[in-house]
Amino acid sequence: MNLFNIIRDKHSLVYKIVLYVTAVFIVAFLLPLKYEYSVSSIKGLKIWPYRDLVVEREFFLQKSDAELKAERNELTKDASMYFKESTGERDAKMNELQLQMNLFPDSPLLKKAKELLDSVYTAGVIESLNEMELIGNLYLVRSGEAINVNYDDFFTIDKAVEYFRKHATDEINKESLAEECAKYLAITVFYDKSFSEKAISENLGNVSVYKTSFQPGDILIRHLEEIDQKKREIIKEYLIATGKAGDSTPLNFTGKLIIAFLLFGILMLYLAFFRKTIFGQARQVTFIFLVVVLSVTFSRITAPYGLLFFAALPFALIPVLVRIFFDSRTALFTFLITILFCSFFAADKFQFVFTQLIIGMGTIFSVAEMRKRRELLISGLVVLFFYVTAFAGYNLIMGSEKILTQKIFYLPIIISSLLILLAYPFIFLAEKSFGFISDFTLMELCDLNTPLLRELSLKVPGTFQHSLQVANLAEEAIFHIGGNALLIRAGAMYHDIGKIDNPRYFTENQVGEINPHTEILPEESVKIIIAHVIKGIEKAKEHKLPDAIIDFIRTHHGTTTVGWFYNNFKKEHQGEKINEDAFRYPGPIPFSKETAVLMMADGVEAASRSLKKYDALAISELVDRIIDYKISENQLINAEITFKDITTVKKIFKKRLMNMYHVRIEYPR
Repeated sequence: MNLFNIIRDKHSLVYKIVLYVTAVFIVAFLLPLKYEYSVSSIKGLKIWPYRDLVVEREFFLQKSDAELKAERNELTKDASMYFKESTGERDAKMNELQLQMNLFPDSPLLKKAKELLDSVYTAGVIESLNEMELIGNLYLVRSGEAINVNYDDFFTIDKAVEYFRKHATDEINKESLAEECAKYLAITVFYDKSFSEKAISENLGNVSVYKTSFQPGDILIRHLEEIDQKKREIIKEYLIATGKAGDSTPLNFTGKLIIAFLLFGILMLYLAFFRKTIFGQARQVTFIFLVVVLSVTFSRITAPYGLLFFAALPFALIPVLVRIFFDSRTALFTFLITILFCSFFAADKFQFVFTQLIIGMGTIFSVAEMRKRRELLISGLVVLFFYVTAFAGYNLIMGSEKILTQKIFYLPIIISSLLILLAYPFIFLAEKSFGFISDFTLMELCDLNTPLLRELSLKVPGTFQHSLQVANLAEEAIFHIGGNALLIRAGAMYHDIGKIDNPRYFTENQVGEINPHTEILPEESVKIIIAHVIKGIEKAKEHKLPDAIIDFIRTHHGTTTVGWFYNNFKKEHQGEKINEDAFRYPGPIPFSKETAVLMMADGVEAASRSLKKYDALAISELVDRIIDYKISENQLINAEITFKDITTVKKIFKKRLMNMYHVRIEYPR
């Protein structure tokens, strides 16, 4: 057997395997890189709501490139300037002045010049620099020691000349004095460029690339401590430096694959062992897996925007959506698997799982009977109540009372509760995409003012009344044996819509009229009778009825024969070989508890109209005969219905028929 034949014969199983593997890889890709706090979890927080974040190993907080550049620029801008003394030229000029004084010992000009020059040289004559060139502190290196000085404490050439002019006397012309002094003036303090640049280089080399360091055991941030931008950056750098927020590695991705493999595997096994009906339907399994994958996807999208965005996700929508189309246990199990996946995006994973499970379980109780739109609003209020209660209780236990006073933490709770109202459009999308049917739709279908039921009541009132009675019988029976009462009622209302085209050929519509079957051959009559199933399916598809309703039209006669015509034909053609299939409905036979009960209710109600006497014995015999006939014809073998259920159905049918025909119960005398 080649691969194509295997896929063709086991296409349902192959599809589920492909779905399972695809979901595993998608979710493994979406899960966060690390298990611990992620960088995204610290955004938007004003206080730290988690346990103390303790340093596990030595950690150095690095400066950014911009910070390093700014610090180096500042050092260069404010760098110190170093000067050195050189007295050689001064000594030479002063010796020259002394020689002149020796030649002219009585010269008042030379005496005054020497006096002023001694004062200037004592202070020092510095190299002229403009204000733009003067930066930082000034140091004079003298005998290997750097002495901090001020530029204004020295004379420049210009300042010295001005000084000479100011100290001229009446006897000495100030210009002559200034000119004479200037001849013996020399710079004694020079800017040492090489030494200054070397000092700058050493300072730049000593710039640390780290802001600060932390040792093992140091607490980066304490529980309920306020978070500012500086703290946020420290936490972010720590998570990155310690590998708690880094790139994925092969081992990391392998771990995520294992987690996805296990959780999806458990979900698939649950459906296979405990929900075989769901497991047998590829669309239903796809829907459940899609709910999980989409939930993880939205968690991945919102998590980078901060804890508050992630907490605002309406996870309670999951049990609502699943419960609308399936049972409560499946809804809870799917929700549990989803929450375990999404917990990887939460910083405090235990709090997330604890809170969401309480919310989910509470929500399931609120959607046990979801038939009215106002119940969605009630579900939102239930979510709000359980969310606030669980949130408050957990933080009180953990000693986090301060969080309860922070209004910001209640915002995602309110948003999450309001988003439960999105269930209605999601229900509509699921119905259109997967062919599901919700209680909302069933309630709308049961409305007697729908176009198809209005047409049925106007054109074939007998069939319409028959459908109403079948609906009452079937709904009461399914209520007692367990099943979808609303579904079976809707199915009963539409099961005979195929009779709209030829109403006079069906006994319930032949009030006071000639039976048209007397004018045609039995073979033609049978074709008309059997055709009402096919016409009903066509009309249902034309009016876009859900497949779940069309199933009742297909199966309400199963593969039984049109009894009255078949029996009469056999009497008229005794000894001849009769094609029994020509008198048999096309089927299929019922495949669910609801379709099986409808078949029994339809047969019993139709037969009850032909009773000549309505008493307890006649009704009891009729119910037993009709249902036993269905069993003998193997019409119920594919339905999940037990003999105990059938016994209960018989009792209910007998009781309802006696009430319908006002039969008095005979008491023993």
